[in-house]
Parts: sequence; C-alpha cells; structure tokens
Amino acid sequence: MAKTSTKTKIPKPGIRKTAADGAAALSVEFRDEVAIIRLNRPEKRNALADDMVLALGRVFDELPESVRAVVLSGNGEHFCAGLDLSMLKERDAAEGLLHSRMWHNVFDRIQFGRVPVVAVLHGAVIGGGLELACCAHVRVAEASTYYALPEGQRGIFVGGGGSVRVPRLVGVARMADMMLTGRVYRAEEGERVGFAQYLVGNGEGLKKGLELATKIAANAPMTNYAVMHALPRIAEATRDQGLFTESLMAGIAQSAPEAKERVQAFLQGKAKKVGK
Repeated sequence: MAKTSTKTKIPKPGIRKTAADGAAALSVEFRDEVAIIRLNRPEKRNALADDMVLALGRVFDELPESVRAVVLSGNGEHFCAGLDLSMLKERDAAEGLLHSRMWHNVFDRIQFGRVPVVAVLHGAVIGGGLELACCAHVRVAEASTYYALPEGQRGIFVGGGGSVRVPRLVGVARMADMMLTGRVYRAEEGERVGFAQYLVGNGEGLKKGLELATKIAANAPMTNYAVMHALPRIAEATRDQGLFTESLMAGIAQSAPEAKERVQAFLQGKAKKVGK
C-alpha cells in the first residue's frame, strides 16, 4: 500500500485567477503564509454578481492549510461598489429570501472561517461592498475610501448581513442615517466612527494590510481562532455566559502545544517584549 504524505504543501508565490461560471471574478496570490484575494472586475468597480459571491465562498473554503491569514482587496480604483444592479432580476418573496441567505452563508464563511481576514479598502465601499468589508476582522482604509448604503434611494434593503454587521461597527443610528439620507462617510470620518481601524495614504493600503496579515499569521492559530469565533459571541452573550465562554476558550487556547512553547520562550527571555 502506498504511503500518504501528511506534509503541508505550501503554494508557490504568484497570482492566480479563478473563474466563476466563466467570468474572471477573483485573483489569488500567495506570499508565504498570507493569501491575497482580490476582487477582479475593475471595469464594474468590482460590483458583486452572484457568481462572484459564490466564487469567494469557494476560495475561502479551499485555502491551503499553510495559509494563516488573508488580505482581501479589489483591483482597480475601488474596493467594491456593491451589488451589480445590472444582474438584479425581479424575484418573488421566496426567491429574494433564498438569494439573501446565500449571501449570508458565504459572508459567514469569511467572518467565521479558519483564518483572520484583513480588508484593504480604497475608493467605493458601497452597499454589498460595505457588507463584505464588515466580514473582515481588521480593515485598512486608504485616503480615497468612501462608505455608503444607497439602498434607501434604490428602493431595496440590505441583504448581505449589513443590518447585523454594520451597526456593530458604527451603531444603529449611523446606519439608519446612511440608508435614509444617503449620507456618505469619507475615509477620515469613517475611520473615526469605526468603519476601519487603520487609515493610510493612497497606494499604501496593500503594504499595510500585508504587514498586519503577516503579524497575524505569526500568532498561535488557536488564539486567532478564539478571537474570530469566541470574541463576537461573547460580546453578544449575557455577562455570565460570556465569562464562562471566555474561561472555556482560555483553557483550550493555553493547552495547545504551540501556546506552551511560546510561554516557555517568554519565561526564558527568548520572546520579544511588548513595545520593543
């Protein structure tokens, strides 16, 4: 019987394109333990069609085991201008419900996947593009970034999880204002209210995103997993449930072999000290 190798295969560096139903929807690049996933419809301001959303889900599901962080960005001048309205078709209530739930499913797989995601934002971050950006765990915005939810003016409602994720970043009142009045947040104000954690100059986003993703990839995987999966659930739980979940997660994380090695390295003075 042939032996099966258990060695993790590390993807070769370089850019690859992936197709969704024949359309070049995404490009994927690997740099060591970081995958860079770019929306690749610059001529449409990276507007999201259903095949593109499904392709995103597949790419995140099929990330190689060697990948420990993702940078999500967009080719061209914009991150994502939202739903591709040219693809919008008339649906009955049941079809509309299932369509929205498909987006929910894919975006949940990004937010609650295996590895943390750093979104690099520039230009338009509108509607479904903002919903996608909110799935990331860290957001870096370039000076050109602007945020909007024009659904109120289009006669539609958010359907990609925005009503849950956006208020958790900026509050219900700000989201309601954006949808009712068409208010647009520019990069500096958006960073101030919580849409992004970092603000950089134009053209500097990918460098900063890669810097952060590389740091994240160097963390113990179970700690990253706890931050992604336990922290948002603790925030929604009652005090007692949150504290109990914290205790469970702390016990699991510190029992991992890599965690024990890191603690020993710190105790032996081999670990880099905070702030140094």
